Parts: sequence; structure tokens; C-alpha cells
Amino acid sequence: MKNNKKKFLIAGGGYADIPLILSAKKLGYYVITSGNRPDDLGHKYSDEYRKADFSDREAILDIAKSLKVSAICACCNDFSALSAAYTAEKLGLPGHDPYEVAKIIHYKDIYRKFAYENGIATPRAIAFANKRDALKEIKSLTCPIIIKPVDLTGGKGMSTINKITEAESAIEKALAISRMKKAVAEEFIFGSRHGFSAFLVDGHITFFFSDNEHYYLNPYLVSAASTPGIVSPDVEKKLCADSEKIASLLSLKTGIFHIQYILRGEEPVIIEICRRAPGDLYIKLVEHATGVDYSSWIVKSSAGLDCSGLTQARPKGFFTRHCVMGSRTGRLKDVVFDPLLDNKIIDKLMWWKKGDQVTDFLTAKFGIVFVKFSSQEEMIKTTERLQELIFAQID
Repeated sequence: MKNNKKKFLIAGGGYADIPLILSAKKLGYYVITSGNRPDDLGHKYSDEYRKADFSDREAILDIAKSLKVSAICACCNDFSALSAAYTAEKLGLPGHDPYEVAKIIHYKDIYRKFAYENGIATPRAIAFANKRDALKEIKSLTCPIIIKPVDLTGGKGMSTINKITEAESAIEKALAISRMKKAVAEEFIFGSRHGFSAFLVDGHITFFFSDNEHYYLNPYLVSAASTPGIVSPDVEKKLCADSEKIASLLSLKTGIFHIQYILRGEEPVIIEICRRAPGDLYIKLVEHATGVDYSSWIVKSSAGLDCSGLTQARPKGFFTRHCVMGSRTGRLKDVVFDPLLDNKIIDKLMWWKKGDQVTDFLTAKFGIVFVKFSSQEEMIKTTERLQELIFAQID
């Protein structure tokens, strides 16, 4: 039977992309997922899977062109956002920033230069492409210093040094893992860590969502996010103003605008920004907390559809999205839930299997759990203990 539905390509298909896939199908699209891992969970929910590395912009362009898609959407990955913007520009598809603008947003060295030149709070930083230049210029920064690749997320290749004599190995590590062989070194910002997810319509924020970030054994990888964010209205107002300023300077298209920041006193210092859905089912956290179908709005904006109906909604309670992780290498035997959480878990997606080999416990995740609490105090106190209350037994 001939398919007459418009084709919608998602440049990815992991577990975090499932809400996007389902939303696109609900909107009537024939959904194609991609990526170089056929076993990714999201492919089970799409209409078709085409194998292609979503970080390869030409491969994604080839798929979109050959299938004659009418829209493309990034998955929960910066490389995908870049490939989607590139493909949309080449094919004249709606809903995406120009590729050069996408690079400003998603490459750490370019963004920090842009932020510094335009008075947006960001850490003092230097960018480099070789160890010699890095060792020379890093002396201008004050320790502690974080060194990271310009093109990776989730803490990959990151190091913190407390004295310049520790810089050489950290520089080598960041340059080695960077696909572009570029890295940044920036002064460490002390403060609490948070996320701020906003939605732009014609350059103005119509919806925003604040969270608190929580970390487990990996100091660079968010293991949980809780909401409402424990920040003042003035901080949210400043983040809205900064977001709209960036949107104006770069003429950003309608769609998601997500920020990670460190709250230094009452000053939000922006660490990362992106124009794609955050990972680990964050968009489901937004949905559970506010009732807003965030994934549908992201899909609509990626397709160039009208998004004027989205309005602000605050969390209706206290919620946490938690990533189930382990504390060591070995074979996964079981994941045990403490009875304390029996009446608090409202949703979960688990993909672990008994006997799974855990080789990198600092990044491996076995599932996502959503928990609702009765108070802010309970939310914060219990979220910090969730790795104990949802315990991964590893032999």
C-alpha cells in the first residue's frame, strides 16, 4: 500500500528520542529514525529505520534527500542538531537555524567567544587546537580550571586541574577525544548547578522550565534533575533576558533553547546551550511536572508548524527524573527499588538485562525513573539518596 503521509526524519533513535518519535507519529507523520546502532530502543517506535551516523551531516543529508522528507528533527545530541541544521539548510526545510548559527550554539569555543563579545555571563576561557598553544595561554587563567573538548557533552574528555603543572595530561586527554581536535580551558565557576529549558516563538520566550542538577560518581554527568528549580524569580528573569538577547543577535528560529548554568550568588553563569531536546527523557520530566506536551512542541517547531499556542505553565508539584546507574564494573544482577518509593514513582523506562556487562560505571545507565514528592524538602533530600534507594546490584 502506498504511503501518502509526509515523511519526518529524526536524526537519531535512542531511548531519549521516543517521546519525539511518538509525537511526530501522533501529528500524522511517517517517521524515519537513523543512527548507527540498530538496537537503539527508539527504532522500535518509528515507521522505518535507516542506518547512518547522525554525526555525519552528509549521511543524514543523503537520507533526507533520497526519502524526500518534509521535515527533520534533531535527536538528543549536539552532533544531531548540527546535522539537522545542515540538512535543513541544504534542502530548504523549515524549522532550523542556519548551519553557521548552529555551530555558534553547539561548539563550545565559538559560543564562548560569542558570549564574551556580547556581554553574556560565561566563564573566562581560552580555546586551542594544539598542546603548545594551550600550555602557553592557559597561564592567563586562574585555577581551578576545567579543560574540555569543544564538541562533546556528558563529561566526555573533561578534567579539572588545581594547578598549571597538571594541565599537560588534561590538555592531551581533551584533544585526543575531540572529533575536531579542539578544546577549551575555562575558569571553574563555584555555585549550584541548574538547567533552564525555554521555548522561543518569534524570538520571545513563551514557556520556560527550571531544574536543579544532581550528580553521582561522575562530577561532569548529570544523574538526576529535580523541579521546581531552587532559584529566585530574578534569576529566571535574567535567563529569559539572556535567551532573548541571544535569539535577537542570532535571529534564532522558533523552537527549544536549553541552557545549563551555574548559579554564582544570584548571577546565572551560562555553561552550555543547545537547540535540541535534552537527553535522558528530560522532556518527559517537563511533561509530568507541568502538563505541557513538550515533545510535540519541539516536533512542531522542527517542522515549521505554528507554535503560538504554547504558554507558560509552572510545575504542579515536586518531581525528579533519575538515571539508574551503578557504582562499579562487573555484571548487572538486579535493580532493587526501596519500598520507600512505592507510592512515589509515577513513570519509568528500564532497559537493563540480567547479566549485562558494566564496563564504564561512570556513564552506563540502566533506566530512567520519574518520582513525585510531597514537598521541596523531601524532593531535594530524597533525590540525593536515589542511587541508594534504586540500587543496581553488580557482581
